[in-house]
Amino acid sequence: MFSLKGKVVIVTGGASGIGLAISQTFAKQGAFVHILELNEDLAQQVAADIIKNGGLAQAHVVNVADQAQVRKVVDAIATLGPINILVNNAGIAHIGKAHTTSEEDMDKIYQVNIKGVYNCLNVTLPHMIGAGGGVILNMASIAATVGLVDRFAYSAAKGAVYSMTLSVARDYLDQNIRCNSISPARVHTPFVDGFLKKNYPGKEAEMFEKLSKTQPIGRMAKPDEIGALALYLCSDEAGFVTGCDYLIDGGFEKLNT
Repeated sequence: MFSLKGKVVIVTGGASGIGLAISQTFAKQGAFVHILELNEDLAQQVAADIIKNGGLAQAHVVNVADQAQVRKVVDAIATLGPINILVNNAGIAHIGKAHTTSEEDMDKIYQVNIKGVYNCLNVTLPHMIGAGGGVILNMASIAATVGLVDRFAYSAAKGAVYSMTLSVARDYLDQNIRCNSISPARVHTPFVDGFLKKNYPGKEAEMFEKLSKTQPIGRMAKPDEIGALALYLCSDEAGFVTGCDYLIDGGFEKLNT
């Protein structure tokens, strides 16, 4: 079950955190994973590791906020065969309320987290239509549907991703294209460790424990757990699933009291 053998996959931000877990999981299941990343060295290393472990992968240096760059790479990938799966994972975080978020920061969040997703959809969808179908998975967040403290710009962007997911799912039913999203709560990635080191020097362990306990299950998610859910949603076994957002939040949204 959940085989992706012969599938061609694009994972944006696919060399770190959740994206890395998705790239590795999909490769283990037989997919040819194309990693789109800003960090060339990191992307090349991840692709090399996947190949070393018997998988198929290729790294591409792309800024998803630049449609011309996205188009050049995606069109090149499409010349090799149908693009079966697109995972829109690339994104950046921001901390701040509406009145403390600068225009520059708001624009930056928009360029990457909203326009970046749009760019990949805009460029990839015609290839999927021409190939007779495909699967799209967008990385949303609990921030899309829950009021989180100091996450104004990030929440707005993830709300847009959630809405785009529904729109694409509805618009491309007749083209045999499924589109879903995943909404994680806190996931233990290198970003979390960096955030704690920067903002709570000397209190990293204490704050890590505090943040972990905000999930009723008592811990943060592991990237591999997000990768496993992504695998299901992009597999043929999920062929009847479209237009859905999947919470993977340790009970954060429904069980917090």
